Amino acid sequence: MENLDKKHVTTFEEHLEKRYGAPGTDQRIAFEAKAKAFAIGELIKEERRLSNMTQEQLALKTGTKKSFISRIENGKSDIQLSTLYRILEIGLGKKVSFTIE
Repeated sequence: MENLDKKHVTTFEEHLEKRYGAPGTDQRIAFEAKAKAFAIGELIKEERRLSNMTQEQLALKTGTKKSFISRIENGKSDIQLSTLYRILEIGLGKKVSFTIE
């Protein structure tokens, strides 16, 4: 490993820039938005599983449909902030807070 040629090592940021463009470009912004939607979906899925709830149970508790919960968990649907609050706070009993940097 010590003989690894560092010319061929790419950082994650370099990979993202090569594949999706520089930060601030339309393609990079679209990628980052999809990545964040996926992360939110994974968070909801994990919290739902920790609460021993099915998608159907969460949907009934929050006034949505199972298919909508599924789309959110799979990063396939945009979610309004009010819906995010309803799912996490009412449906899963979690507290939501945001940090803006």
